Amino acid sequence: CCYVVRTGCAWRMLPSEFPHWDNVYKTFRRWSAQGKFEQMHDRLRSLWREREARTAAPTAAVLDAQSTRSSPQGGERGFDAGKKVKGRKRNLVVDTLGLLLAVTVTAASVQDRDAAHAVVATAKQKYPSVQTLFVDGGYAGRCAQTLNQTHALTVEVVRHPANGNGGSWHHAAQGQLFPVRADANGFVVLPKRWVVERTHGWNERARRLIMHHDRLANVSEAWIWLAEARLLLRRLTT
Repeated sequence: CCYVVRTGCAWRMLPSEFPHWDNVYKTFRRWSAQGKFEQMHDRLRSLWREREARTAAPTAAVLDAQSTRSSPQGGERGFDAGKKVKGRKRNLVVDTLGLLLAVTVTAASVQDRDAAHAVVATAKQKYPSVQTLFVDGGYAGRCAQTLNQTHALTVEVVRHPANGNGGSWHHAAQGQLFPVRADANGFVVLPKRWVVERTHGWNERARRLIMHHDRLANVSEAWIWLAEARLLLRRLTT
């Protein structure tokens, strides 16, 4: 399974030194249905947080979504008009270290604010200790208010400095203490928000996650748990 998620090959193209592809595939489906990959990741995540001198139960989380293309294999998919992507959308909730807390996969046509409730509910159910949730401007307004009232979360909207609605207050006679400077391409690192963007980058190192090749959304979620668990396992053993 780790070979498939890292290389992105088809099941039938497993090397001959592995067991027969059909046995591996059935085992993967059975373990994914039982939530084995998620359980393995959660145990590894606790070990890594302990190594980083953090408590096992996080108190802050970051929410974000990423639209990714889907293959002609079929299954639920849609068109994200904002990102111009036809496929599916990964909705991630991570802690402040960028480690996965919850994930849901929906059609790309589902708005971020509509898909936020299910993944936040899952994260809150698993980790009731989460009190603060950092989101971008796409979740502001009624969505942030609903998340606050439903899950008793303090929703912090981190806006881009170029967004006129965000702004930052400072005295007219005093310069900003921490001015935001963009790089040569205009990229700006947003406080707290960059953590989940880095997690998206980690996932895309696994070639199986560059595109959705599975018909079922829960299988796509299982691949994410396995990819993140594999990353943590490499950290803990090197």
